[in-house]
Amino acid sequence: MRRTLFSVVIALSFAGAAFAAEDISKVNGTASVEAGQRAGDVGTVNGSVRIGDQAIVEKAHSVNGSVELGKGATADEVHTVNGSVTLNDHAQIKGELENVNGRVKLEQGANVAGHLSNVNGDITLQRAHVGGGIETVNANITVGEGSQVAGGILVKKPRMSWSSSDSRPPTIIIGPHAVVTGTMTFEREVQLYISDSAKVGKIEGATPKTFSGNAP
Repeated sequence: MRRTLFSVVIALSFAGAAFAAEDISKVNGTASVEAGQRAGDVGTVNGSVRIGDQAIVEKAHSVNGSVELGKGATADEVHTVNGSVTLNDHAQIKGELENVNGRVKLEQGANVAGHLSNVNGDITLQRAHVGGGIETVNANITVGEGSQVAGGILVKKPRMSWSSSDSRPPTIIIGPHAVVTGTMTFEREVQLYISDSAKVGKIEGATPKTFSGNAP
């Protein structure tokens, strides 16, 4: 009996190893995961990452290329340098989304459970959710209609070594029926617009302008 149980355990261990998610790595090309499939660490240098609809991956990362999660796709973390990030409808990131120099867009129902940071590039939420706050230096931020951000928003002061082009004040828009919980802290000048139907917490470092309708 013991020998039989031991044999079953060994067989299941080998079966688990056989079906373990494989890593995908590319240089000068696109790393892709087909719809509904699973993968481990998916990354590129000088190329894009494409995660198909309903696919599941551990990490997605790119240097000099974009990352896109298809509808209902899931990743544990996403990191990019010099590339955009797009989360299509109901895609989700269980941890953080970290980007440098690129646009970040969350479509309807998309969710970043952790922290979202982006140094340069627009951040747009369209009826989406961020659970660990948003941080930027130079990005324009649009928390679109019906979107939710927990953990506040932080716009950091640029470093003195950065070029004068980085001194333009970012535009921060909190859209109709959007909700931002936690403190919104602005260490530099911004243009802050808040819908008269939005709900926000404490504001530090900026004086908001209220608007009605879909956009300021």
